[in-house]
Amino acid sequence: MATGTDVMERAATPSGAPAGSRRRWLVPLLLVVGWLLGVAWRMWLGRHISLPIAHTDEDSYLNTARALAGGPGGFSSENELLRRVGYPMLISPAFLGDWDFTHSYRLVQLINAMVNAALLPLAYLLGRRLLRLDRGPALLAAAVAATLPATAFYANVAMIDTVMAPLVVAWLLAVHRWIERPGPLAAATVGLLVGAFHLLHSRGLVIVVVHAALVLLLLVRRRITPGVVLAALLPVLALALVNEAGIRLLGEKVYLLGNEPSGGTVQAIASGPGLLRLGAAVGTQLWYLVVITFGLAGVAWVGALRELRRPEHGPASRWTLGVALATTVGVAGGASVILAGITGKPLDAIYGRYVQMLAPFWLLVGLRVVLAAGYRVVLRRTAVAAALLVVGAALISARLAYVQSRGHSLRYGGFSAPDLFALTGGWREFRPFTGALVGVAGCVLLIAAAWLPRLRVPLLVALLAVNVGTMQVISHRIVRPMVAATAPTPAVADLGIRPGERVYASTGVHYILRFNLSHQVTWTDVRWFSDRPPAAAEVVFTRWAPGEPDDWPGEQYGFVRLGGNPQQHWAAWRRG
Repeated sequence: MATGTDVMERAATPSGAPAGSRRRWLVPLLLVVGWLLGVAWRMWLGRHISLPIAHTDEDSYLNTARALAGGPGGFSSENELLRRVGYPMLISPAFLGDWDFTHSYRLVQLINAMVNAALLPLAYLLGRRLLRLDRGPALLAAAVAATLPATAFYANVAMIDTVMAPLVVAWLLAVHRWIERPGPLAAATVGLLVGAFHLLHSRGLVIVVVHAALVLLLLVRRRITPGVVLAALLPVLALALVNEAGIRLLGEKVYLLGNEPSGGTVQAIASGPGLLRLGAAVGTQLWYLVVITFGLAGVAWVGALRELRRPEHGPASRWTLGVALATTVGVAGGASVILAGITGKPLDAIYGRYVQMLAPFWLLVGLRVVLAAGYRVVLRRTAVAAALLVVGAALISARLAYVQSRGHSLRYGGFSAPDLFALTGGWREFRPFTGALVGVAGCVLLIAAAWLPRLRVPLLVALLAVNVGTMQVISHRIVRPMVAATAPTPAVADLGIRPGERVYASTGVHYILRFNLSHQVTWTDVRWFSDRPPAAAEVVFTRWAPGEPDDWPGEQYGFVRLGGNPQQHWAAWRRG
């Protein structure tokens, strides 16, 4: 029987190796079991969350999903230009039936977990087909990729990011297949996945541009025919029309509060300082990817660039890695441009949410180098990754110091990079050099595993353990405090508010509490008012601050207080 070390040493052997032919049936079984365990793990991590904690993104998706399921609508923080309905479509079945909100939210988490955990089999297929890993390494590497906090974290909340990482891996797998065996069916599959990106989120525009460039290059190089071009592009157009149809179906049930992109975005970058800020934001996101993959993303980028210059693994690998590189830079740049144009908010010290979807792919590509390349190759590439980490940390630190010297501060916290917070212990401040140290420590382990092949299995197991442990830290230090701070008590149902009553909420109630109170009212869209409630209001949520000037005087308007929480500064009133 082969040992774990023997299997790892054959990481780059052909997939049809006789030694494992009699056990092929085990792989599908292990993938199914792994997927089920992944779903259960994600649901367990989200057990404390029964109301949204990521405002206003969750509120927007949930309100839209409820409206698509035939229920009342609500607000969305999107704008007309960037509006997407793909994710609300996915989770809308959770709002079918007469459920209370907590039950529906649990169903949303279950849908999320099922989709998010699909990263395991997809990562395994990527390891086998693109990276040519043997079954054992491919399974372990897939488990590491599927448990990355950058991906698993979002399965607990109603955010589109839960879908993006599996979709990235599926798309790049399809691109590899298409280049390897050109044909209309493969082209249509790639186009369908690109259309799904567009249907899901505005960052899909970057994917659409990359896809269009890929199609054009393949056509110019006569690798595909005009008919295949149509097969690759028509699904994108079809799903863009599905998005428009979904918006038309919603009508006025969901009203938009987001601002349209304006000239402010161009003005924010159309200068020397603006371009420097843009470059700093893009560089910080790329540095972040190297940190959270323990240096593996940097190792992968060096290998991908070399593959573009001197192909060694065939045209399919070369084209796929080129597409992945273009997407990584495009998403980091596009996100930075959009965020630079948002007025009224400070710029972010780090905002990794948009590039997180690429972390599992680059982690897998980096692991392939460590598992299959020689020691000297790994040493050179990890040296480059370590240099990126240290230089990046120095530049980020200089940026933070410069901004502080000008009397300003960069926004830091929330959902911008929860895994980085946990890995560096930087709960209140950005610690770039600690992040670099984490990444460099990972690089040292990669070199050791390349030098001593028997350390390769322990390396993968250690990475898996770090991922699971990091998620535990995130749950304890970020998620549970957020739940405690954002859950209104008592529950709306405990106050005697009855289905069918017309409910309004005062803008005097803190917006997070206002949103989470409103979610518990499942039978109507809770609209807002400032001081005087509308004549149609039967129940209202208002500010309760005894002894303070802005304490809402409900008796003056003919209301009777039902209860609430003066510590959280909210109360429910019914018209007398």
